[in-house]
Amino acid sequence: MAKTVVAVNAGPRTGWNTDTLITEACKGAQAQGAEVRRFDLFKLEKYTGCISCFGCKRENADDQQRP
Repeated sequence: MAKTVVAVNAGPRTGWNTDTLITEACKGAQAQGAEVRRFDLFKLEKYTGCISCFGCKRENADDQQRP
């Protein structure tokens, strides 16, 4: 019986570190016979999260409005 791996990518940038790591982990799991189900949260219509705008890292970040 094959194992099922669920991979959840919550990173907003395609092709960057998080996406690359999850992609490679999925490839490894598939190579070992696992069924892989991958979810990219930023491709979901109703997901809102960090958009990696780096607003929190800029000067005067404390002056910016936060939700």
